[in-house]
Amino acid sequence: MRISMVSEHASPLAGLGGVDAGGQNVHVASLSAALVRRQHEVTVYTRRDDPGLPDRVTAPEGYEVVHVPAGPAEPLPKDELLPHMGEFAQFLAGEWAARPPDVAHSHFWMSGLASVLAAQRTGVPVVQTYHALGTVKRRYQGDQDTSPRDRIAIERLVGRKASLIAATCADEVEELGRMGLPRTRIAVVPCGVDPDLFHSVGPVAARGARHRIVSVGRLVPRKGFADLIAALPSLPGTELVIAGGPPDLSADPEAGRLAGLAAECGVRDRVHLIGQVARPDMPRLLRSADVVACVPWYEPFGIVPLEAMACGVPVVASAVGGLTDTVVDGVTGLLTPPRDVKRLVRKLRKLLTDASLRHAFAVAGEDRISARYTWAEVAKRTELLYERVCAEENLAVAR
Repeated sequence: MRISMVSEHASPLAGLGGVDAGGQNVHVASLSAALVRRQHEVTVYTRRDDPGLPDRVTAPEGYEVVHVPAGPAEPLPKDELLPHMGEFAQFLAGEWAARPPDVAHSHFWMSGLASVLAAQRTGVPVVQTYHALGTVKRRYQGDQDTSPRDRIAIERLVGRKASLIAATCADEVEELGRMGLPRTRIAVVPCGVDPDLFHSVGPVAARGARHRIVSVGRLVPRKGFADLIAALPSLPGTELVIAGGPPDLSADPEAGRLAGLAAECGVRDRVHLIGQVARPDMPRLLRSADVVACVPWYEPFGIVPLEAMACGVPVVASAVGGLTDTVVDGVTGLLTPPRDVKRLVRKLRKLLTDASLRHAFAVAGEDRISARYTWAEVAKRTELLYERVCAEENLAVAR
């Protein structure tokens, strides 16, 4: 099968940890690689953000990456990319007319817009994965939401025009239903984890005698790092390692804010902001933790808990979004209400003071990953969706 992946701002080749580089980059790269291993031909279309990038490049995993000329060839915040999606769609239409894919899989709402516009001219069926929804972002960020004004309306349009929506969790299905999109056109396929990279046996990052909590993510307020820092005074003998952001944090405003908060709380010596961690080094950092904490205010899915469970580490996570699917409360970790520091302290303390419970959660977490969340399993389920939309397209043409 010939598959076009469309990921306008999240290149599978990008380094992680920046403001607009995170789980979607991992998802697109890992799913593409897993589909190549299943003998599919995969081309990823992402926006050119550097004039020095080649037009096309083949990733080591075997998929091709096409750098699409859409807007200036320089980094732009993703919230400023909407005016360039017409140009992106025009490029896709030209590519697909010359060599039609069997299916296009668009990632994020703007990729969806470009894809359905190109599909109107070429007839290519489109599977849409949102990764995040504007309704949720606006609910939690309010006036701080920097998304384009028309985002939610465009998300509805994309959902109606796409052949099928691939939601990543049950919570997203409910949100899409509230947006008025038909549930018969929605299927759930989660994100995954690479078991060859993330597993429990392997090198462990150096650490001291203190208990260690590790938290990973982009350095933005909604990730909840401030709540973990606020919890630390009630957890003596415990250090917090926060991985994410640029390699050099000296000029990063959120890193500065978190360091200042740690000083105010009297725990600056126990909070370690280590910046961007190379992906091959992430497993050893996770294995060094007694607990991996993922406590965002909201989270569309969240790959870090999967990676932690694959590494045999129990998780404390906010009971939001996809985290309520992946973390089984009381089995693979503990769920806690978001932005509730007192309850967060109780959950962390329960695990940090009970080694037997940590071990039980670790074993259960590894089993859950191997059964449901490897990229091989996710690719297999995604392939079934592609076959479904292709069969429906062929039937429509026959009629």
